[in-house]
Amino acid sequence: MSTDKIVLAGRPHPLGATPFPDGVNFSVFSQHATGVELLLFEAHDQENPSQVITLDPFSNRSFAFWHCFVEGLEPGAHYAYRIDGPFSVEEGHRFNRNKVLIDPYARGNTDALWNRIDACSMADNLPTSMRSVVIDISDYDWEGDEPLRHPMSETIIYEMHVGGFTRSLSAKVRHPGSFKAVIDKIPYLKDLGITAVELLPVFEFDDSNPLRVMADGQILTNFWGYSTLGFFAPEGSYCVTPEAGTHINEFRDMVKALHQADIEVILDVVFNHTDEGNHLGPTISFKGFDNSIYYHLVVDDKEYYLDYTGCGNTVNCNHPIMEKFIRECLEFWVNEMHVDGFRFDEGSILSRGEDGMPMQHPPVLWTIELSESLADTKLIAEAWDAAGLYQIGYFPGYRWAEWNGRYRDTIRRFVAGEPGIVGEFATRLAGSADLYQRSGRLPVNSINFITCHDGFTLNDLVSYNEKHNEANGENNRDGSDNNISWNCGIEGDTNDPTVDAFRTRQVKNFMAILLLSKGVPMILGGDEMRRTQQGNNNAYCHNNDISWYDWSRLDRYREVYRFVKKMIAFRKHHHILERRTFFGSETDHSAIPEVSWHGCQLNAPGWNDPQCRVLAVTLNGGSLKQDIHIIFNMEDADLIFELPSIAGCCWGKALDTGLPSPEDITEVGQEIPVASATLNVKARSIVVLVNK
Repeated sequence: MSTDKIVLAGRPHPLGATPFPDGVNFSVFSQHATGVELLLFEAHDQENPSQVITLDPFSNRSFAFWHCFVEGLEPGAHYAYRIDGPFSVEEGHRFNRNKVLIDPYARGNTDALWNRIDACSMADNLPTSMRSVVIDISDYDWEGDEPLRHPMSETIIYEMHVGGFTRSLSAKVRHPGSFKAVIDKIPYLKDLGITAVELLPVFEFDDSNPLRVMADGQILTNFWGYSTLGFFAPEGSYCVTPEAGTHINEFRDMVKALHQADIEVILDVVFNHTDEGNHLGPTISFKGFDNSIYYHLVVDDKEYYLDYTGCGNTVNCNHPIMEKFIRECLEFWVNEMHVDGFRFDEGSILSRGEDGMPMQHPPVLWTIELSESLADTKLIAEAWDAAGLYQIGYFPGYRWAEWNGRYRDTIRRFVAGEPGIVGEFATRLAGSADLYQRSGRLPVNSINFITCHDGFTLNDLVSYNEKHNEANGENNRDGSDNNISWNCGIEGDTNDPTVDAFRTRQVKNFMAILLLSKGVPMILGGDEMRRTQQGNNNAYCHNNDISWYDWSRLDRYREVYRFVKKMIAFRKHHHILERRTFFGSETDHSAIPEVSWHGCQLNAPGWNDPQCRVLAVTLNGGSLKQDIHIIFNMEDADLIFELPSIAGCCWGKALDTGLPSPEDITEVGQEIPVASATLNVKARSIVVLVNK
């Protein structure tokens, strides 16, 4: 039988469980609590605590911080809390000492006993609650590793799901679906040429919650992870031995290995809501520690939650305590985990004040922007929320890049063949100056993407006219109906080689435009091998073949992979595509303009032609002699285009999506000379010429 540990007063800061050589300091925030109990467990699956520590409100409380120091306790110990206080839902208080809570600042949690249903009731859920883990974050050899700090203008992002990336047997990795499996695939990512991976949520979430049970017995769960439980804790299902408290170091191993390959790590983070849901949801952490502080509540009846997120609750991000929490969380992932950047899901929520209204200078966003610890960290916002706030082009702050949804929609429309939008297409290609230039922002504020996790994959964008979400169990009602997609003549997969070849051409067209555009390109993982979700544009609930990467498609569509790889290399070589500024804003003493626009005839773009579906553009490489001429022909017929002349030089064809592989794209320096003053460009294709 174990002997109880000696308990001292402890300190209010830092929050969380902090190991020292002689014990562990515990601290939590609760302004309205009347009592706090710390439960200690000797193992992750121990039902009853080995010691219960009741914190004295006089010696173990400093204002709203409850704390103690447990002598002799070591990393690897498991713990949880019970909190006493008023249960008055109309005033926003949901204290219930029957609910066993995980620490908001825990570096790891285990769920061997977890039952979500029990966390939703009023009854004691000790036998089925989660446990937090004491983890020593100082015990790791980084081998000199630091965040990479690649310039944003030179960044090429690859958005991927840690689990789905390697969970299929076709991935042929040692630990499918884990951080370690990502390490096994680093040579693939390095060969492709991307500079950063953007990981769908890796903060701990509940992947055991059955959302629906299908007729065939398949259980649908939260696969994407956009409902966070532990903000300082890596997701346990991505770890090989989470019960041993290895969360932190398994994640660090992945980061260190990616950095050794010169690949940055950007995390998709969810601070706008939590997994505790609405008034019917479980009590897991924030709700039990101080519900009225952490969440936006309906003013007239605080039993209910304001839902700006579409997920049941909204975090009160600009309350000082939550602002502190978010800042410290981000600084933890940068300072202790060496993360290079963050993408903020429904980032516009962070601009809402305590009254729920958008603020001109939201404290939490400016705290993040101006934090010295985050000064070299990439900040990316999904600049909208589910309540209709849409801040593309004016998200608060200057460093913040934004997922440019207008870029996505315009490029989809143009490649699908919509006429009369060449002016808007040119604006997006040139960095969306209409959105960013007037306010002093730059092209790097625009994250350009065609597809992302939310919606069709690129293969499905050219294979389906309609979404096919029947497998989600919601009668195909979920997911967007506005996909701006075109199936190229046949709905879904096909054995018709002509249709399949045309789809491959369209995929190449999209990839070429993305990597030729000013701004920061983001590729959806798997698009380079034509990954399919079988027409599902909302695969959030599928931990199965719908969401898993089928690596056999890499062999089937090797020419697409080759094209994307060489397009990335082309972008890196031609620095005019990576310039931080808008066209015309840099000093150039050449008489030739930095950019000139054309149609089939030189200097005659069809800006005002409602039927126009073609455009050409010449980029003056200046002293670099990296002139580029790009022709976009989205007509259904081959067309003749006039070519501009360059004194003393000739054009070389670097890319032609109208040609079969390997003629579709050349190695840098091996372009095919073009001696004529005109060029025949095939229907639905893109040609790129460079100064030879």
